[in-house]
Amino acid sequence: MAVKIRLQRKGRKKAPYYYVVVADSRSPRDGRFIEKIGFYNPLPKLAEVSIDTDRAIYWLNQGAKTTKTVRNILSKHGVLYKKHLLRGVSMNILTQEEADAKYAEFLKQKQEKYAEALRKLEAEGQKELQKRNEAEAKINESRMKKIQEKRRKALESGQSEAPQAEPKQE
Repeated sequence: MAVKIRLQRKGRKKAPYYYVVVADSRSPRDGRFIEKIGFYNPLPKLAEVSIDTDRAIYWLNQGAKTTKTVRNILSKHGVLYKKHLLRGVSMNILTQEEADAKYAEFLKQKQEKYAEALRKLEAEGQKELQKRNEAEAKINESRMKKIQEKRRKALESGQSEAPQAEPKQE
């Protein structure tokens, strides 16, 4: 049986999220699967991803193939790197402690990158909010000037601010 690690689409129209599943390659995209090993939501600015690393490595060691998208996700989140390190341990190139230290360092770097990206997004959001507030203030100021100009002209011509309707005679 050919096993694949792939995405299973969920959600509604134009608002997808995906499960990372292990499935028989002949089953439909959203059909039956063997095991759900993760979650992927591409909609936020920084995509939300949750992967069970141990189960993903187990299935990769069992011969499961990945789709391109899932391979990119697994690579970005260190699953393939951990598999690589564990292979080195099994070949007696590394000790388990060295592999764990390298993987911990990798995760630390990834977390720092993620935190930096989050700070950058937050700063961009603050700048955008400030620009919108400044634009709104300019618009409000121009409207206020127009209103004041109308009132000044009305006072100069002797009219009251709000013209009163004359009572009807019956």
